[in-house]
Amino acid sequence: MRYGLLIAGVVALAVPAHAASRSEYVTMVLQAFAAKVECPGVDVAYQDLMQKAQEMQMPDGTTEQVRNAIAFTHTDGKMGERQADDLMSEVTTATQSTQMDQKRLGMKTWCETQKTRLAGFVRTKD
Repeated sequence: MRYGLLIAGVVALAVPAHAASRSEYVTMVLQAFAAKVECPGVDVAYQDLMQKAQEMQMPDGTTEQVRNAIAFTHTDGKMGERQADDLMSEVTTATQSTQMDQKRLGMKTWCETQKTRLAGFVRTKD
């Protein structure tokens, strides 16, 4: 009986850790795309997003699912594809926190912060 509870506890701890990692990844991708749109001279390297997903041990296809969810959310369904409800919720949460940061810091400061924080995702255009 003790072993059953121990295993259940370990499984319960392992599941949220994976979810937190994806949520963190969703936020990074969303902020990278936001920086591309909002910050002058910034571009996103899709290949770098895929590399980061691999480093974070995300399942194959995560980058494309996240990209589709972000596009769907930010174009009111005109682009991208609706994804699973939990991913759509993560995109909504990441969007709200990003918008709050942009308002709190101001766009110029937010952009400078993102260039440093997301150096592996965003590049300056030549």
